[in-house]
Amino acid sequence: MKTSPFRAVFNRPFTAMEKYLLGIIVAYILIVAVKNPLFFSVETLFDMLRSGSGVMILAIGVLIVLISGGIDVSFTAIAVVSGYTSVKLMLALGVNNILFAFIVSIVVGCLLGSINALIIYRFKLPTLIVTLGTASAYHGLMAMVLGTKSFPTGAMPQALVEFGSTDLLVINSNTGRYGLTVFLPIVIAVLVITWFILYRTMLGRQVFAVGSNEESASRLGINIFRTKLFVYCYSGALSGLMGIIYFSELKYVNPVSLVGTELMIIAAVVIGGAKLTGGEGTILGTILGIVVVQLFQSTLVFLGLGSSWNDLFFGAVLLMSLGVMYYRQRIQDRKNLVFATS
Repeated sequence: MKTSPFRAVFNRPFTAMEKYLLGIIVAYILIVAVKNPLFFSVETLFDMLRSGSGVMILAIGVLIVLISGGIDVSFTAIAVVSGYTSVKLMLALGVNNILFAFIVSIVVGCLLGSINALIIYRFKLPTLIVTLGTASAYHGLMAMVLGTKSFPTGAMPQALVEFGSTDLLVINSNTGRYGLTVFLPIVIAVLVITWFILYRTMLGRQVFAVGSNEESASRLGINIFRTKLFVYCYSGALSGLMGIIYFSELKYVNPVSLVGTELMIIAAVVIGGAKLTGGEGTILGTILGIVVVQLFQSTLVFLGLGSSWNDLFFGAVLLMSLGVMYYRQRIQDRKNLVFATS
């Protein structure tokens, strides 16, 4: 039997949720294209890649946490705090180097993520409650120590401005000049590294095992603390990476922005097939979930609709996705003679 390219690379067939989301994406694109042919343009594609790069990085961090059985709502706060700390340090030291900015932001993000892991493991508290508290604590500590002053383009470190303006590929046409963002290779690198960790290392298998059943994983000899420390440090590091990308893209440093988008990103990962109960989730599903979000946010103008329709469309997709996911789970449980107890 001939093997599909997808199965040859990922060693698995498409999941039901991946097929479902692919169907939604294709149908929606066709509807928008019929309504407004201008949708099919290089400008639209490049704009979506630029605006979705940072969100994709955050979503990968969310995926890791969900697979491990946790729910983290502090990742946007960590992104802002890490990025802002890096910017302030660059200005204070007179350093104008993008590599320095990334290193500082990633290290700070990793440290903040490790605090989440320590509190969750030491006090055995629900991850949602812990990260809800640390999100406020991190942002409040930043305001007390570093302040909340915004920096416009002229006051920002120029390395960030130049990085955000750099394009890998520039296309000139009659309608304008379009550039393929330099953020794209970073996103691809994050996806590849995360895929390798989850599906090609023992640590990745331990993350899935802890998310499926923490007690059973412990009995098998898996170090729960080390696994959770990795999960939240990795998520924090990705948030720190996103902090620099976010400020570079905006060309404006605002320490009170970004926070408040957590639930939308978590929902996008969930509709991609990641279970809130842990132990299940795919990188491709996460990518498709974020694509759905970006399509709704970027294409409503082509349909002549206001931005308020975005919440309606995404909410409908979320409800349908959850319905399909858990209906299929109930069917599978019945086949396996697994019944929920009250």
